[in-house]
Amino acid sequence: MASLNVGNLGEYLREQRRAAQLSLRQLADATGVSNPYLSQIERGLRKPSADVLQQVAKALRISAETLYVRAGILDEREREELETRAVILADPSINERQKNVLLQIYDSFRRENGFPPGPDGDMSADAGAGTGVDGDAGTRNGDDAGTGTTKDHDPHS
Repeated sequence: MASLNVGNLGEYLREQRRAAQLSLRQLADATGVSNPYLSQIERGLRKPSADVLQQVAKALRISAETLYVRAGILDEREREELETRAVILADPSINERQKNVLLQIYDSFRRENGFPPGPDGDMSADAGAGTGVDGDAGTRNGDDAGTGTTKDHDPHS
């Protein structure tokens, strides 16, 4: 069987598997992918699907996007963008509205630099458009009115 252009992926997977101190058989058990098929992937004889790569990534506790890039499924820039978005969305120190605002700003900068907005780029612009969700926008309006102590906006007659 001729070697495909996935040798880099296979070598990388072998390194990651060994670093995790797993045998091929243990990785096969953890992923639900057959031992012979995993061996062929590592030797560069088979090109795995995105689903198989995702299972392998989960079992090895590594980024599936990195494997997608190495397998030629995903472009490096797309991976970086997805990882940037994933980090923002996973940050527990900021709330959902703040995450949406950050994604809007990120998409804005990407468009400014000639790149298309990422997945859900248009959706995130709508999702963060509300004001006063956490009282931040309401506080600015409340400061003009001399009070800013409540989250509810009470327009004076």
